[in-house]
Amino acid sequence: MTLSRSPSPRRGGGWSSPGLDTMSASGRSSPRKGYGDMHMNGGTNTVTWASAKARSNEVNGYPAFSIRNNGFLARHARSISGSLPRFNLAGRRDYAEKEKLGRGRWHPNNGSKIGRLQTFMGRVLRRMRLRFLLVLAFILGVAIFYVTPMHRVYRRASLLGGGSKFVVILAANQGGGVMEWKGPREWAIERDSVRNKKKYVEKWGYDLEIVDMSTKKRYAHEWRESWEKVDTIRNCLRKYPNAEWFWWLDLNTFIMEPSYSLQSHIFNHLPANTYRDINIYNPLNITHPLTAPYLDPTSLSPTGDNKSESINLVIPQDCGGFNLGSFFVRRSTWTDRLLDIWWDPVGYEQKHMEWEHKEQDALEYLYTNQPWIRPHTAFIPQRKINSFPPGACNDNGEDPRIHYKEQDRDFVVNMAGCEWGRDCWGEMYNYRELSNRLNRTAWEKFKDWFSDAIKGLKQPEAKGD
Repeated sequence: MTLSRSPSPRRGGGWSSPGLDTMSASGRSSPRKGYGDMHMNGGTNTVTWASAKARSNEVNGYPAFSIRNNGFLARHARSISGSLPRFNLAGRRDYAEKEKLGRGRWHPNNGSKIGRLQTFMGRVLRRMRLRFLLVLAFILGVAIFYVTPMHRVYRRASLLGGGSKFVVILAANQGGGVMEWKGPREWAIERDSVRNKKKYVEKWGYDLEIVDMSTKKRYAHEWRESWEKVDTIRNCLRKYPNAEWFWWLDLNTFIMEPSYSLQSHIFNHLPANTYRDINIYNPLNITHPLTAPYLDPTSLSPTGDNKSESINLVIPQDCGGFNLGSFFVRRSTWTDRLLDIWWDPVGYEQKHMEWEHKEQDALEYLYTNQPWIRPHTAFIPQRKINSFPPGACNDNGEDPRIHYKEQDRDFVVNMAGCEWGRDCWGEMYNYRELSNRLNRTAWEKFKDWFSDAIKGLKQPEAKGD
């Protein structure tokens, strides 16, 4: 019969179960008489709850748990024992109860270094699981941002990245018009140039307008081919009504630093990156400012109104004057007026025999003779958007204002005039490889270093053989 440890229902603490009200003198806990015999004989040997509890403790061999406040040690026994050092006692077998063997003293791998490391990492992760989850969520968010089109949406948004305000215009198939046929090298140059611009606009969320110059044969009847820049920009102004800045690039250009955005490189600090007084660098020796008495103060000032909002044309200058291989035009009423006059066929018919560089010479003429153009024109250092390779402008290629410098990480290189005695494909290939090497990721740099190390080990072996 199983003994019940439930409290006695009797007020005096006696047992109601048969046989528990009798205790022998020898200390045996098993009853000698039945429940009926004891009460029929009028026995009074009643076992109380406290005595039965003490007897049970003696049999089991451990003190009973008590909720009473029995002193300092009883109150703080748990905190004191918890602060004591623990030892690996997994191999002990001297516990009275098998189910408590090794409780609280288990170590993975019998306390080895790997086991202790696992225990330590588990403890750290339990304590820092909230921070760990936050870091994991951050890494996952960054990965989703760059893997999905979200980064392009962010960079194109006008209130965030602002990429939708910029359009890159690239002239393609330049040699496929009525002037000449294109060979394999020309097609290779075009392929590399187009791929370079596509990667750049995809990275920063800009629009790319690739203009097929072979479709501009309507200019051939008046020998106006190579004047199509002006007409193309006018068409892009209508095609992209929400864009603000339009960047023209010749086919022989290559963006060397795709990590530079137009905003951070130029337009976030437009007044600091440009100058409006042409006397700072004036290879054409244009008289500036004008001194006619009928002009307004803005036209008479060498720097216009000094407001960045009034800049609508940003062009570089090389050793020969204005260079339109890479320049910016801003959407405005002033720009519409300039493009209309620039494209005016009357001016072309009168001056095209004098203008060797076609639309470039036409713009220089307008800037020199039309006072309303100067206050809205700004000049940018050539190496900011249009660096030249050695051999352009002069033979030595060491002009610090014009020629490309690798250590300065110039933004764009323009192989201007390479078709006149230089190797266009060779220059394009060299600058493409240089750009790839300068913009390698950390992983690509490690792979190149490892490959070079392997090659260095093989070379002595080959020499020894």
